[in-house]
Formats: sequence, C-alpha cells, structure tokens
Amino acid sequence: MGVTGGERPVMKYLRFRNPEGGVECLGRLAGDTVALLEGSLIGGSVRETGRTVKLEAIREFLPPVNPPNIIAIGANYVDHCRECNSEPPKNPLVFVKTTNTLAAHGARIVLPVNHPDCVDYEAELAVVIGRTASYVPESKAMDHVLGVTCANDVSARDVQLKIDTQWARGKSYDTFCPLGPYLVTGLESLENLHVRCRLNGILLQDQPVSDMIFRIPRIIAHLSAGMTLLPGTVILTGTPAGVGMARNPPRYLRAGDTVEVEIDQVGVLRNAVVPGP
Repeated sequence: MGVTGGERPVMKYLRFRNPEGGVECLGRLAGDTVALLEGSLIGGSVRETGRTVKLEAIREFLPPVNPPNIIAIGANYVDHCRECNSEPPKNPLVFVKTTNTLAAHGARIVLPVNHPDCVDYEAELAVVIGRTASYVPESKAMDHVLGVTCANDVSARDVQLKIDTQWARGKSYDTFCPLGPYLVTGLESLENLHVRCRLNGILLQDQPVSDMIFRIPRIIAHLSAGMTLLPGTVILTGTPAGVGMARNPPRYLRAGDTVEVEIDQVGVLRNAVVPGP
C-alpha cells in the first residue's frame, strides 16, 4: 500500500541512537515523545515496546532508512532547467549516488579536501520504496512506496560538470546525501507539498512537487522497467530552481554554513557545513 491511501494515518518514523547507551533505535514520533519500536519498517512489521524517550533528549539522529541503493532524477523542474540553460529532458534523467554519501539530520556536510570550492545544495523530496518493484505500471507505482523524507543532493559542481563531465563522483563524496529527520507514511497527497531550502536562514528554493516534469508514478515506472527497485531503495526526485551555481554570483556552500531542507508535513532536515579533515 502506497503513501496515497487516505485510510492510513500519517506516521513519522525515525532512527536514532538511544541517549542511554547509544544503541540504534527505531521510533515513532508522537508529539514531543518518541515511542520505541521493535522490528523493521523495510520488508517487515513493527510493534510498540511500551517504552518512550523525549524527542528533545535525542542527540544523534540516524538516516531514517539504510538503503541498498540511492537513485536520483536530475533536471525535473522546468525552472531549474531554465536557470541551468538546458532543455527539459524528454525522459527522466537518471543518475546514482553511492551509499557512502548517507548522512543524518544534524550530521555535518564535509567539504572534499581536493574540491571544496564549488559544493552546491539541492533540496529534494525523497521517496522510499517499501516493496520490490519490477516492471511496475504507473497506475500501480504508489503501491510500492513506503514513505517519503527530506533529502539534500549535495553536489561538487566542478567535478560534476568540468573535471569528470559526468555526475557520479561529483555527487558521491562522503556526506553528500543527508536524509531525514523522519520517514513519513500515510500522506494523502504528495502533489501539494512544497520543497524549500534555506541557507543560513535565507530562503533560496521554494517550489511545489506539482511542478515536477515527471511525477513520482512515472519515475517509478521508468526506473523499474528492467532495474529492480529493492525494498529500502531511496529515489531523489529532483531539485527546484534556486541552486547555488545558478546565482549571480554563484553561492556555494562554505564551512560554517547551515543548510536546511524543509518539506510540508515531512519535517526540516538541518546540516552544518565543515571543512574536510
């Protein structure tokens, strides 16, 4: 069952280290309290333990899922294509980010030592696959979605566009895929959600999901046609206009910055930027 089922209540799940002992935990947010769960959201079931912790007591979040693959869609908003002086694609533009890029809410985005000068932010809605998807038609695509979360498709533009002239390495440095803070299930509609990015409190991106060139069912159908989407797979669905490289002058991430990705009903993903070791 996908996220569009109106009969399902909206739930916010999170992974974190228990402040008492540092054990990895799964929880469900209920107001300012987190109910501790047993089991797995991916390919399994969860149950309440009867134990709780206060949200304010959590000092270390973990990515809400531990994906087998991270697949991303580029150039999925017309306004973003225009600011990059490129034509909108006729089919979804697909690339991958390696899993070493995973970072959690509150973790640091680390600027690469050799390429620190052109690192860009990209606020995105991320979709998490809950059931194996292979050759799935658009009409059934959302049945394979577990939930959504906030993502930042951090990108070293010089590596991506000038040095390598392909996208894999420039988007796959350590910490270049913050996710979180929550995995949200049961949302009745994704189309009206807004994707926003704030850099040091200044709003730089703000666009509704309904402005996507390729909607989520189309993306899942396109990807699953020969590429089996395993449970837990994360799909980044593209960034709105307002990225740093398109500004005049360009505004890239610098050590000391704080970048936030906010999506209605999903949460705020916040990460500080630090220099490489």
